[in-house]
Amino acid sequence: MPYLGLIYLVILVIALIDIINTDDACVRGLPKLAWVALVVIIPLVGALLWLAFGRPAADEFSRRARAGGASEFPEYDTPGRYIPADPEADREFLQQLRDRAEQQRQAAREQERQKRERNDPPHD
Repeated sequence: MPYLGLIYLVILVIALIDIINTDDACVRGLPKLAWVALVVIIPLVGALLWLAFGRPAADEFSRRARAGGASEFPEYDTPGRYIPADPEADREFLQQLRDRAEQQRQAAREQERQKRERNDPPHD
């Protein structure tokens, strides 16, 4: 029984490190800060509750590993995002979205430039 305290400490440290390294969107049950507080206040029970109820499910890890369809578009790589059946079609769709957004930004810049030209008459 002399190693019981060491095992207790190791479980506490592993749970805290796991909570801190887990993405906020993947945490289940409580907010991340609440899990940290629970583990610090009630160490063994909190750590076991985290492992049982707060930690992301195993299928969430496998989904993120398979989600290679949007890897070129990090702004669309969010947890829980739909994983396309046809990654190439998804890639094309995301590229179209990106192109359209760029066209809209260019049109907005052009409108802003025209507005400035109308408001600033030429100096003679």
